[in-house]
Amino acid sequence: MSSYDFDFVVIGGGSGGYAAARTAHELGLKTAVIDSADELGGLCILRGCMPSKTLIESSNRYRSLRRASEFGLKAEPQGIDPAAINDRKKILIDDFASYRQGQLQDGRFTLIRGKAQFADTHTLAVSLNEGGEQTVTFATACVAAGSKVTRVPIPGIEEAGYWTSRDILDTRELPESIIVLGGGAIALEMACYMEGLGKEVTVIQRSDQLITGSDRDVADALEAALSERANMTVYTGTTLEKVSTTADGQKTVHFQQGAQSLQVSAAEILMALGRTPNSKELNPEAASIDYAANGKHIGADLEMTTSQPHIFAAGDVCGPHEVVHTAIEQGEIAAHNAAVHLDRISEKKKTISYRLKLLGIFTDPQVAMVGLTEAEAAAEGLDVVSASYPFDDHGKSMVMGETHGFVKLIAKKGTGEIVGGSVVGPEATELIHEIVVALHFRCTGAELLAIPHYHPTLSEIWTYPAEDVDELAKEAATT
Repeated sequence: MSSYDFDFVVIGGGSGGYAAARTAHELGLKTAVIDSADELGGLCILRGCMPSKTLIESSNRYRSLRRASEFGLKAEPQGIDPAAINDRKKILIDDFASYRQGQLQDGRFTLIRGKAQFADTHTLAVSLNEGGEQTVTFATACVAAGSKVTRVPIPGIEEAGYWTSRDILDTRELPESIIVLGGGAIALEMACYMEGLGKEVTVIQRSDQLITGSDRDVADALEAALSERANMTVYTGTTLEKVSTTADGQKTVHFQQGAQSLQVSAAEILMALGRTPNSKELNPEAASIDYAANGKHIGADLEMTTSQPHIFAAGDVCGPHEVVHTAIEQGEIAAHNAAVHLDRISEKKKTISYRLKLLGIFTDPQVAMVGLTEAEAAAEGLDVVSASYPFDDHGKSMVMGETHGFVKLIAKKGTGEIVGGSVVGPEATELIHEIVVALHFRCTGAELLAIPHYHPTLSEIWTYPAEDVDELAKEAATT
């Protein structure tokens, strides 16, 4: 292996890539990280999880002021300062990013600033940021190149102009109205951010439900809650036709919903129609690396191995779940298995399990899911039962004035083992972790019910569906 420049090369220095590089170094591999971004840190830190949640926190505080009278309080919102909101975000993100940048530059591995493309199965051609080219050879590699905003070709939209998630996270001035194209996590979080600050928001989703891939009851509960917000309108099941600009500079989206031709105007448009993996620009064909079935992601198995046994993948570039904690686990597994492949450690290869796949969306109300949905359970041929309980009949959530949504558990018939859970409601992204733990230990509804829950708390709401799925599972076992 000494004929190669490096034992292990990572393409991309985001969360998954850094995890792979750190693990490879710990296992004794001579490691390099290649990253072409102007600013090191990765999507989550710089343009995703952390900046968006910082902005959302400001929005949620402002929305609490707007609701003060519900709680017998006399408080009037005095307005917002978008520049100050963004300044706070920048201070926090600079701190987070500088820590990651320090990790990437602390000498444990070689950092190469440039854009990499495969030249063959063991060679990368790197266009350096500072100019020039560098050839890098490797014994093993991990593709962790992340993803970019998907830009959908809608007639007229380029001429009208639009924001992406990067623009809305960085802007220091906010429009009074905005049209959000999309119904996934990014779209809905930014829609809630804007509405929370008192802006007029219209959400246009192409699919017939929000959060494509979730169970319909989850999507419907969120849509109902968002539609009740003072300044938000939600359209689902649409076909986008074109975008035009009015004489006064407003941007108009023309779309179909069923048999109706509709149009909505606003000061700005946010295109949030998903993200596309940075796979094709890596020239994977030169290394005979196959794409996944969707033709977009790099194909990787549960060992994070691509079609080339010495090349691995992690994070958004391979999926199937584009969330940070999964990318980190994928990167760690990729590096471990690279070390096994090189006979540097005597351990067996590791595999990843998506049984505990987890999603959290920081809308208001929040949404969180773990494990299987009912639709996924049916697709896998599992016989399951489900039970839910609403927040509008739960003491603590009623006291908080947070009564939208419900919790739901899904369990196997007969055994009662919990295989999935969902929350739409207050602190959903925190509440879901109780069910993550339950799934990890393969708890039944009866076992979850037996665990003490303090009263009055949001968490005790789980005891109600736990009791119901236990009874339903037992009934199924006797029929």
